[in-house]
Amino acid sequence: MLPGIQAHDYAMEWRLRQADPALHKRFTDAVLALQYNLSGYKRIFPEYTDHSNLHSLHVVDFCNQLIGNQIDRLNADELYILLTACYFHDTGMGITMKDYSEFSEHINFGDYFESHSREDIPGIIRDFHHEFSGRFIQKYAALFEFPSVAHQWAIRMVAMGHRKTDLTDQRLYPLALKMPGGNQVCLPYLAALIRLADEIDVAAERNPTLLYDIEALTDEKQIMENKKVKAVRSLQVTEKRFILTVDPVEEAVLQQIRIMAEKMKRTLNDCRAAVCGRTPYVITQEDVLIESYNPESG
Repeated sequence: MLPGIQAHDYAMEWRLRQADPALHKRFTDAVLALQYNLSGYKRIFPEYTDHSNLHSLHVVDFCNQLIGNQIDRLNADELYILLTACYFHDTGMGITMKDYSEFSEHINFGDYFESHSREDIPGIIRDFHHEFSGRFIQKYAALFEFPSVAHQWAIRMVAMGHRKTDLTDQRLYPLALKMPGGNQVCLPYLAALIRLADEIDVAAERNPTLLYDIEALTDEKQIMENKKVKAVRSLQVTEKRFILTVDPVEEAVLQQIRIMAEKMKRTLNDCRAAVCGRTPYVITQEDVLIESYNPESG
């Protein structure tokens, strides 16, 4: 292994390239074609946390860490679906207004508008962006040359699974979805991985420094959000837990970090419930810890 390279680095990418070079090329071609959309969220959310290609890379890296030594058990279709979904999961954040209007006709908003304004389009997109991502994948499937309708559906469901959807619903997330080439894919595990990886991408490196210009912001909620994210120096994935290393901050910011850690723990519990004992796979992490940064420890 090369110096500085860890066992999990690019594990899915390497294994897919070895197992099925054609699927690997489809994945890389789709990522290249997606670049403009991934930066499109800035038109709607210029002060929002990063949802671009950088965030997708982080999500892939965290998935690799969560999978660990289970990587050899994933077949080429599962690797392709998960990798592609990692890059497509936030496409709903950068849709055009034309697509927003079109997709909205097919999304069940429930009683959302009883307490939210229909004029707050950025808020609607943020709260339902997993649904908009699903519609984006469906509409533009031909552009990204997914191998089959089954692959398209699986990518759509795994991408949407990064928030809100019920991962234990076997109609949406079958335990062994049959693919055209004969492989079976475990959608609850793939969706749980992307949900958990998305949830733990909270460290300050997710956002460029310009987003931390607190003085330039006027929205109090966004100011606190930026202070919170800036304070999280790193998130470490160990076999049994996630460890948030946090810079010294004021109590109000630290309390928001505690709330974030509790939400992270709830997501972890939900993902473990969807995977452990129901699928051939496991999620070994069981807890979320907060540690104060000690510069002397390196």
